[in-house]
Amino acid sequence: MRSSQAVFSVVLAIALAISLAGCKERRDPGFQGWVEADMIFVSPDEAGRVTKLNVREGDEVKVGDHLYSVDDDLQLADLNQQKATLANAQQTYDRAASLSKTGAGTQANLDSAVSALRVAEARVATSQTRMARRKGFAPVAGTIQQIYFREGEMVAAQRPVLSIMPPGNMKLRFFVPEAELPKLAIGDTVRVSCDNCAADLTAKIYFIATSAEYTPPVIYSLEERNKLVYLIQARPARPDALRVGQPIDVYLNPKTPVADKR
Repeated sequence: MRSSQAVFSVVLAIALAISLAGCKERRDPGFQGWVEADMIFVSPDEAGRVTKLNVREGDEVKVGDHLYSVDDDLQLADLNQQKATLANAQQTYDRAASLSKTGAGTQANLDSAVSALRVAEARVATSQTRMARRKGFAPVAGTIQQIYFREGEMVAAQRPVLSIMPPGNMKLRFFVPEAELPKLAIGDTVRVSCDNCAADLTAKIYFIATSAEYTPPVIYSLEERNKLVYLIQARPARPDALRVGQPIDVYLNPKTPVADKR
């Protein structure tokens, strides 16, 4: 009897061990990734010196908020010159129109005066636009991510003075091996984990690469090295809970237990 009990205990222990091993294998190991964002860069059309900076890094801005100003001395001088040219063109047109009415002027002179007047008006409008663009306004709502030029510094044409991060532009990037691709589809929800983050973070897949690449060096898992993987990108449901550059772990099945990585 004791012998039978001993055999039964051994069989039960083996069955339990196999069951536990199977459960462990079914746990989601997760994939390493990081947080990125598509920044909006705000820059002047022409070079100049930053004369006013109205925001700081981390500030929340709305569409149309005045962000910075760049000196406009050259643009103002050009505008005054174009206005003087417009005044002369207006006088020439008025004279040609008056002579045309009395028959002392020719149609050709009137047409030339009209053309010169229209060109002068267009140049004034261009100069006014150049003046207006010496001030930078927020094209989107978001958070000031980084300021590249401060008050008093020279900024080149089309070089960004600052960058804005709209919440909807934050994304998660991670890589999965080919064997995992059949489990993924555009629109799938994945679970996101990071150090000291909330436990209920999720993201929705919006991009799956069609071509493979080697594991990038930012992923430090020795098991994944030298394997071909596919880039996956997802939009977080709560972008305010994450930070750009933050390392994350992504789990394909939100309900699958997480494997112990210790």
